[in-house]
Amino acid sequence: MRFSRLALVASAVVLGACSGGDKNGTPTDSATAATTPTPTTGAPATGTAAAAPITGKWHEVKMIGDGTNYKFEPADITVKAGDGVRWTMVSGGPHNVAFDPAEINAAAKPQLIANMANQMSELSGPMLQGAGETYEISFANVPAGKYNYFCTPHLAMNMRGSITVQ
Repeated sequence: MRFSRLALVASAVVLGACSGGDKNGTPTDSATAATTPTPTTGAPATGTAAAAPITGKWHEVKMIGDGTNYKFEPADITVKAGDGVRWTMVSGGPHNVAFDPAEINAAAKPQLIANMANQMSELSGPMLQGAGETYEISFANVPAGKYNYFCTPHLAMNMRGSITVQ
């Protein structure tokens, strides 16, 4: 059932990406990070949270695809609470960063949602279309734990990663 739901979402995202949409790709900054996004699908998160600014260091992750191999590089990273992660589209797009809402701890979900600007749906960042476009997420006030994520259009190609918050 979960695979069917993810396959349906992936199909809808790919079709939506092909139909145009926002190609701005402007990285978030403190002005946009202060906006609390409203998820458009899925069950509402329990509780509310305000977006928390990055107070630590930045971690860079590249989004790479060449037609046969799609990956986040590095795929698995460890950050401290307050750090930020910046994903950069390198090749093979469109790419995005999405967390499965069913896998996110209920205590962490409101803060993670608040820290993700420009969501396409609950815990799913926007599609990055062109090389050099970036997407940023603050892990400030996000509880310690492991957060698995994926690229929706390339989930079937196993484009996955994880962030461990200490």
